[in-house]
Amino acid sequence: MKKINRLIHGIRPKRYLVLLLGLMVLVACSDSDPTTAVSDPVPAVEDPDFPTPDWTALSHDNGTEPNYAEVFNDAEVKRMDIVLSNENWQAMLDDMAAKYGFGNSSPGGSLSSSENPIWVPASVFWEGVEWYAVGLRFKGNSSLSTAWSRGIMKLPLKLDFDEFEDDYPQIENQRFFGFKQLSLSNGFEDASLIREKMAADIFRAAGVTSAHTVFCRVYIDYGDGPIYFGLYTIVEVIDDTVIENQYTDDSGNLYKPEGDGASFAAGRFDTSDFEKKSNEEEGDWSDVTALYDALHSSTRTTDPESWRVGLEAVLDVDQFLNWLAVNTVIQNWDTYGRMTHNYYLYGDPTTGLLNWIPWDNNEALQEGKQGGAVSLDFRDVSDSWPLISFLYDDVVYRARYLELIEDLVEGVFSPERMVPIYEAASTLIEPYVIGDNGETNGYTFLSSSGSFSAATEYLIEHVSERQAAVLSLVGN
Repeated sequence: MKKINRLIHGIRPKRYLVLLLGLMVLVACSDSDPTTAVSDPVPAVEDPDFPTPDWTALSHDNGTEPNYAEVFNDAEVKRMDIVLSNENWQAMLDDMAAKYGFGNSSPGGSLSSSENPIWVPASVFWEGVEWYAVGLRFKGNSSLSTAWSRGIMKLPLKLDFDEFEDDYPQIENQRFFGFKQLSLSNGFEDASLIREKMAADIFRAAGVTSAHTVFCRVYIDYGDGPIYFGLYTIVEVIDDTVIENQYTDDSGNLYKPEGDGASFAAGRFDTSDFEKKSNEEEGDWSDVTALYDALHSSTRTTDPESWRVGLEAVLDVDQFLNWLAVNTVIQNWDTYGRMTHNYYLYGDPTTGLLNWIPWDNNEALQEGKQGGAVSLDFRDVSDSWPLISFLYDDVVYRARYLELIEDLVEGVFSPERMVPIYEAASTLIEPYVIGDNGETNGYTFLSSSGSFSAATEYLIEHVSERQAAVLSLVGN
């Protein structure tokens, strides 16, 4: 087996200290034994001036273009190792306990804080190559709180490759094949473990801006050797490379809305619910304010043509209708229409229009909870969600929406296309879902391997059912 020399950095947060664990041997596991690894840690020594021998221009430098073929390679399930000191791992757990109201550092209870978990530094290894003092933290809402409260340590994670560059100049502008940040989704509420990826791929195939995703097996070593934390989905971060690579101009305002104001409902709009992810220093929310004003213009009922002209001057309406068509057909309840979160808005400088970008799709492709996914004809959607109800009430926009959903189930989201994709994805990840000999106990939401296969069968039935429902609605 291939031996890999690696430097493991454990840095106490806010103490600007690196613990350099000397050379250790990591025996990479084979595909036939995905959860077995061997390492022999050696005593730690303090060295804030740690070297970066694995650093290359193509893999680590800021100047390189994002390498999607390397990071988001759909043909294989690559391995990522995250290595940090036991002290930093405990600091992460203690922070969770303190921040979310627990009396100890053991998982349990429910989350209540709106403050993000702390960052700590860690080494990240990808196919044996190291990235140094990478920022690591827990992330998420329900996916984090549910795992924590159930005592499941398969917690969702976020990586920032130059988070600690101010403390360690040798990692200034460190990138992971051109990516500054990556999000690692833990497959919460998804026994198939493919929904997050499938939904994002469907959006992009249909022409909707969406993050790239890929499956990845994740090991974490916090002092006792690598532990298999399970199969994750790596998700491209919207305010990192999605805007940069899917728009010709990335200088516009990017918002991550959350809260009542994000519904755009009359009387609820509040710019404080539109968190800026770019141009933060500029106190300018004029674009989202203009959208609210155009949406609620009195001309909607008195002069619909004039209303459409005003709305189309601030919002890429056809792009929004395309998102709405895909989101509704595939059934994605945990977003606009039911929840005031899980979308971004980007003001594209080349058009002057706001664009709608989906996010956090792990609960897509099923009817869902809390009232379930909205109906295809939105009969269950009130004016509390005016971007849906107002547009569907308009005869022109309704016709376009119906055209889009019919095209979708006859093309991108047809059984003929999706069933082979579902089956191939499930076959690809099956060796890494639960692992041999129950070694992932405590690191999976699955009760058995049977629940995994049943979830895949559900997806296969679901796509046929959705096609039939759409064709029934449009009269075919």
